[in-house]
Amino acid sequence: MPNHLSTFGVIHTAISLVGVAIGFIALFQDGKINPKTTNGRLYGIFTVLACLSSFLVMKTGHLSSAHNLSFLILILLPIVYYAPSLRIFGGKADYVQTIGMTATLFFSLVPAIVETLTRLPVEQPVADGPDSPVVKMGLLIMLVLFIVGMIYQAIKLKGQRKGLTPAM
Repeated sequence: MPNHLSTFGVIHTAISLVGVAIGFIALFQDGKINPKTTNGRLYGIFTVLACLSSFLVMKTGHLSSAHNLSFLILILLPIVYYAPSLRIFGGKADYVQTIGMTATLFFSLVPAIVETLTRLPVEQPVADGPDSPVVKMGLLIMLVLFIVGMIYQAIKLKGQRKGLTPAM
């Protein structure tokens, strides 16, 4: 029997997809998710709404590791949004903010990959559960892309500091 989404699950998924899409648009347009831009602010709003709505969607009837990622994102977002004004980060605040914002997108993609592969296609999902080899491979690929993206962002920021590249 297919694992259908509840009405609220559909709403949560739609909110999440909008947030992820805006995050990717910001990354491709600016090379980072900048909280000072319209895309950065919208990303933050939709990501917070997705995290909060996730607590009302429980496939297993209790909090899961995906909910733990929501907690992590909700803790991380305000820190990275305000990193430039927090003295603790000193001259590295731009790195903390840029990489931290990308990390929130990565953390949002983890449950997205698991849910997509274990629910679609509806009649015969690609994976039979979160421990399926195809899910693990999808997560590994996403992790590698995230690490490559973080390295790229750090190099670009370093170049900006030296005046070698235009602003992201």
